Amino acid sequence: MERYGSGNTERISIDMKKVGVIGIVGIPAKYGGFETLVDNMIGYNAGDIEYTVYCSTKNYPADERLATHKGAKLEYIGLKANGVQSILYDIISICKSVRRFDVLLILGVSGCIILPFLRFFSKKRIIVNIDGLEHKRDKWGKYVRKFLKYSEKQAVLHADVIISDNKAIQQYVRDEYGKESELIAYGGDHVLGEYHSDSSEILNGYGLDKNDYCLALCRIEPENNVGIILEAFAGSDLKIVFIGNWSRSEYGRKLREKYSIYPNMYLLDSIYNLKTLGVLRSYCKYYIHGHSAGGTNPSLVEAMFFAKPIFCYDVVYNRETTENKGIYFQSAGQLRQQLKEPDSAYIRYGKYMQEIALNSYCWKKVAQQYESLFRSV
Repeated sequence: MERYGSGNTERISIDMKKVGVIGIVGIPAKYGGFETLVDNMIGYNAGDIEYTVYCSTKNYPADERLATHKGAKLEYIGLKANGVQSILYDIISICKSVRRFDVLLILGVSGCIILPFLRFFSKKRIIVNIDGLEHKRDKWGKYVRKFLKYSEKQAVLHADVIISDNKAIQQYVRDEYGKESELIAYGGDHVLGEYHSDSSEILNGYGLDKNDYCLALCRIEPENNVGIILEAFAGSDLKIVFIGNWSRSEYGRKLREKYSIYPNMYLLDSIYNLKTLGVLRSYCKYYIHGHSAGGTNPSLVEAMFFAKPIFCYDVVYNRETTENKGIYFQSAGQLRQQLKEPDSAYIRYGKYMQEIALNSYCWKKVAQQYESLFRSV
């Protein structure tokens, strides 16, 4: 920034950095970790970054499409941002961006197959967040996993900067490709707020009492070990509220049919209202996290802010996120046994989770790390 002038007149010239954001469904954020990341990142803009965010018309009907949001410009692509169409969605967004912005921030690797060709005619600065190793997720078939692995390789080889959101992902990039990546995690403090004024009304609506139930929240997919968690609670006196998109797949429908017979299991459809989620998180006894794939998982980070003991599926990603201060399980039997321990055995674990979250997973810090990268490249 330069200041020049005389007397009482001062003129300010700001060297704006133009950043194109690619690979998300859109903002305002409705659902998904990357959408929440972008929504919060632009909210902490120091003023010298000009954001343009690509959004999908399939998720934002005409009457919901904004031209700007929190100072960022929004542009729309007429394809789905998820599934098979996400590849073309990302490629079109990249092609539209390449001559317009100083920096491209690509979230996910679906469209990165185009990067080798892009390098032939452009020296545009490219930053890629490779997300949580999509090619290892059980939900994808053999050929989709091969494609995602290839796209990941192109991203790592041709981007100027790779972002890993977890130390385990960072180590993977180092071991697999011999390259270093920037470690920037995920924020979760957006979930905090005044949830207590009508908490009883919300809890009563679900037939729940304060601190009388466990909570799990995820997409109903095999790598989230939903079956292991439900089996641990089968026949137990301890209640579990499990929120997810049960009807989206045959896997989810079968699990819901099998375990709905147990009166201690509340298998709820997806809830997007932060106030309702805040109440359910605030007054649960324990939080159960079954994710086994990916890096720093958004729902885990968000849960950590509520100072509840967290039982995590035992993989390196979850241990890194919780700094080895959670309770870890690998089977239904192990989790069932852990849940039988007296409350006093876990009283300190909730405090550990909140301290880690406040220190490492606040959006202001995350936004500053991203903006520092945008300026430096």
